[in-house]
Amino acid sequence: MSSHDAFLKHVAIAAKDSTLVATFDIDGNIPGSGAYVVGLVAATEDHSHQRRMGIEFMNGEAVSFYCFSHDGTEENFDLSGVEHSGSTITGHFPLSTVMGLVKGHLMTAFSDADGREYQANVPVEESL
Repeated sequence: MSSHDAFLKHVAIAAKDSTLVATFDIDGNIPGSGAYVVGLVAATEDHSHQRRMGIEFMNGEAVSFYCFSHDGTEENFDLSGVEHSGSTITGHFPLSTVMGLVKGHLMTAFSDADGREYQANVPVEESL
């Protein structure tokens, strides 16, 4: 995958009813071969509590939609909560995935390609 494929250019989250809507705008399209993951890392300011939420694609199709916590708790969600079209990926996570994080929490986005960190600490526009 070249550095110009599926580069995260804008990430935003918003609370809508009981859902955390995360929108990932990428430069290019979801790679048609190999593994590609986009997601969010939410943490308290001291990083003592962290959650990692992600959407994994294999050969261009969503195959996993999940959240796991620093404490070892993992949840897998139904893939019906994932939408993707061209250069936009949207995940409808349960709002509970970020409940308990205090104001002043840290939130960044990431992407992985074929098991390697591709981007990290991408800013997230929040409307919670």
